[in-house]
Amino acid sequence: MAETRRTAARPGRLAAGMAVFALALAALPFVGQGLPVTLYEGDALHLVDIVLRMALFGELPHRDFMTPLGILGFAPIAGFARLGLDFAHAFLAAQALVATLLFGPLLRVACSRFPGGLAWLYGVCVLVLCLGLVHGETVPGLALSMHYNRWAWALAYLALPLALMAPIGRRRPVLDGALIGGAMAMLALLKITYFVAFAPAVLIGLMARREAAGVFAALLAGLAVAALATVLLGVDFWAGYLRDLISVAGSETRAAPGDSLSMVMTGPKYLGGSLLALFAVIFLRQAGERAAGLALLLLVPGFLYVTYQNFGNDPQWLPLLGLVALALLPGETLTNGLGWRLRPAVLSLGVAALALGAGSMLNLLFSPLRAALMPREGLVPMLTARSEAAGLLVGAAHAYGVQRRISGAEPGSPAAALADRVPEKDRPTPVVLNGETLPTCTLELGGQGWFETTAADLQAAGYGGSAVLVADLLSGLWLFGDFRPVEGGAPWYYAGAPGIAAADYLMVPLCPSQAKYSATMLKAVTDAGWRLIEERRTDGYILLRPERG
Repeated sequence: MAETRRTAARPGRLAAGMAVFALALAALPFVGQGLPVTLYEGDALHLVDIVLRMALFGELPHRDFMTPLGILGFAPIAGFARLGLDFAHAFLAAQALVATLLFGPLLRVACSRFPGGLAWLYGVCVLVLCLGLVHGETVPGLALSMHYNRWAWALAYLALPLALMAPIGRRRPVLDGALIGGAMAMLALLKITYFVAFAPAVLIGLMARREAAGVFAALLAGLAVAALATVLLGVDFWAGYLRDLISVAGSETRAAPGDSLSMVMTGPKYLGGSLLALFAVIFLRQAGERAAGLALLLLVPGFLYVTYQNFGNDPQWLPLLGLVALALLPGETLTNGLGWRLRPAVLSLGVAALALGAGSMLNLLFSPLRAALMPREGLVPMLTARSEAAGLLVGAAHAYGVQRRISGAEPGSPAAALADRVPEKDRPTPVVLNGETLPTCTLELGGQGWFETTAADLQAAGYGGSAVLVADLLSGLWLFGDFRPVEGGAPWYYAGAPGIAAADYLMVPLCPSQAKYSATMLKAVTDAGWRLIEERRTDGYILLRPERG
């Protein structure tokens, strides 16, 4: 048993310190005027699209629009937006609400699983995951994108130590089991890949420690959350959720958003962390922590899968691994079969894991301060047509500095013959509309300006008030002018032709953000038996009226 686990943190002092820390992180972004977004503005637009659909029209994910993401990633923000807050303040308030709801469980985990200073470090990690204003990694920017990943990691940081580690002092299996079950159920309603990746290890961890009461309490709490969700959202919600997940899992455009799974496991950027996790399993089991070692062995594939599945492939499990290793330090004299002293071995890998994960955590930690101090010169509102999002600010150069990339090997060009030398799999995806292959072009910058200009042009041409589906990654034209959201559409495109049956028009950008999205949607529309009747063509888009074939 670990010697350093004899002294638990003082609950009162820890609670006061964490409360002050959380209040500072939550309050800092309110100091500046507006909330800047300097990274992944498209992701922010996708988030605004979903939240305003829910807040203004009472729509629900999986029922009224397609997304593989769970409702808990949006409901807190939409709730504050319904109360009259603009999007920026609703987002910040939702983050504060998440931190508040997790504060009690955080204290229980910190005081019962982590000794002394480790409890403080653990609490800091959970709170920055709740309240950070960047998705992670080490790029010092500000982003609203993938906030649900941060919140999901915060829930995982609660559930996993409770399942892996025996408590310091008094056992409270029913309370701990209920916290585990509640956290896991919320993971399923936030981003289900976390639930799928971690549930087996959580169950095995509890069973290995012979926590029958904990298993029962976890199952009961999880079922209670699921039952409440069913009462509030209806049985069809689950069917729609499953349908969206299956659709995205089979998507050719978005099955995985970054490096391959083999790269995440063994690539130069990740191999050190993978080896640390495996050595932790070995050394902890040799030190007598067999239940924790077994559960961690099952968690390693889950950690790697979640890292693979998340954009940026940021291994945010590394700080948790380091904390668990340091909390389970073996005695000074304990050795393994090779005669190695296990205490310095576990200590070294714990420190190494914390060091490898520090960059992402520090980026999260400093992001609220960055939001408070960042100069506002050169920033403009993200959505000029929507007062509900007036507080969101983006760089004018990114918003309106339209830049396009065109092919230099189009048919008829001097370099056209060179195109045949490129392997077919590496060629740009052709966009075929009604038998016409559109010119190869990609919009690399200025998406906001393109949407504003296109919305104004369509309104001037008499198409205001209609529901326009955009054949591209983002389809939120309604955020930029007098248009309606497309019922059943996808704020972020993954697969198929969601929303085509309810769309008045389909608009094909002549320079989309990525041609593969346009090509995939148009093929799905055609395969579903729709005819596309051309209504209007400009230098920027083609507008078509879908009709059943």
